[in-house]
Amino acid sequence: MKEHRRAEQKGGVCILDMHDVWKVYLMGEVEVPAIRGIDMCVNQGEYISITGPSGSGKSTLLNLVGCLDTPTAGQIMLGGIDISILSEDQLASVRRKMIGFVFQSFNLIPSLTARENVALPMRFDGWSKGAAMKRAGKLLDLVDLTDRMDFKPTEMSGGQMQRVAIARSLINEPQMILADEPTGNLDTQSGAKVIEVLENLHEKGITLITITHDQKMADRAKRRLHLVDGRFAEIEKYADHVHGIRGEVKFDKAVEAKKGTKYKGLDLNHANHIKKEIKSRTNNNNKANKTKNNKTS
Repeated sequence: MKEHRRAEQKGGVCILDMHDVWKVYLMGEVEVPAIRGIDMCVNQGEYISITGPSGSGKSTLLNLVGCLDTPTAGQIMLGGIDISILSEDQLASVRRKMIGFVFQSFNLIPSLTARENVALPMRFDGWSKGAAMKRAGKLLDLVDLTDRMDFKPTEMSGGQMQRVAIARSLINEPQMILADEPTGNLDTQSGAKVIEVLENLHEKGITLITITHDQKMADRAKRRLHLVDGRFAEIEKYADHVHGIRGEVKFDKAVEAKKGTKYKGLDLNHANHIKKEIKSRTNNNNKANKTKNNKTS
């Protein structure tokens, strides 16, 4: 087990455990690796920020953790469930029960009030209008928007709209919130308020993982992971954030593959492993499609 996995698991219950996770996209006949052999454990109730340049694999990693995609190889355990082998319907079920999403764009419906925007997913889930609106009001209270419940998005600031989106992410009482650039479209003051709201939720026991280019937000996390070319280049552990005690652990990059291979940039053993996994999953998909076609014909 790698050193950073041991450090991460110490003193907590691992809610997210990624072991040798790869994501390779097929571009014609060429396999392009976006995530390269990631090992990571996130403890229940942790607050982690993930940073990295554009194209480093942050969005791909978020999709994998958020049950929006499955890895090409490796294993992802979320709350004790191996989500790397689930169907789309099974992933959707886990996603609804365990994860709340907050995105850079607020994704609010302009014609609905803040309360109605938060209540809408509950209505689709079978809640009565009265019950959904009541719960939506409580969630908006939680993000300090008691006086903006009946305002439409066009009547609110960017920071207020993002807080509505945060309230909406809480409707199923998720164990984990994944926030993708939550302050990216906000001014400094509005961004600070959003960070405060997310930190308050973390203090209530919710696991918080943010992807951000906002240095202030990244620095306030209890642990910071830096992604480069689909691998963690460094992990910064904040032993005591309040008092500024900070330790840093660096890890060497993986061994580069020989020149001339279409898996350039990968460890040779992992390149062969990925190739086998792609072939195996392609064969399985072909068999499934063939069976489906036979049933319908």
